[in-house]
Amino acid sequence: MIWNEKKPKNDIKFLTKLFISYRETFSDSKKILDKYSLGIAHHKVLHLVSMYKGITISELLKKLKITKQSLHRVLKDLIKLETIFFQKDHQDTRVKHIFLNDKGIKLYEEIFLVQKKRIHNALLNSSSEQVLNFDNVLKKIINE
Repeated sequence: MIWNEKKPKNDIKFLTKLFISYRETFSDSKKILDKYSLGIAHHKVLHLVSMYKGITISELLKKLKITKQSLHRVLKDLIKLETIFFQKDHQDTRVKHIFLNDKGIKLYEEIFLVQKKRIHNALLNSSSEQVLNFDNVLKKIINE
């Protein structure tokens, strides 16, 4: 499907498919998040802290594109759940690095396992060419 200004219905269908795939992928983990009284913001933070071990608060704010106040609320909840910990930077003690502890890693794996299954199945049922093309399109969508 090629983006075409003359055929907006195709564009809308593509955006709808993106929306539905996002909704379905994240609804898989919603039950687990609900069990811990967590939301999508917590989900995003857990993911980024898992992917970027030792990420700083400043880096996390940039990646999430949210306010300090919003991040503080989420971090407070994750601290209360005893899933993350902070380490001060060796050169600049004002800088804090965030890590998942063992409980946080277990929670991350529980939440993301169901998402991984959906994505893994979709990739397994696609040709190599389809996977590469899709990856290239995703990179362009996120300006990577």
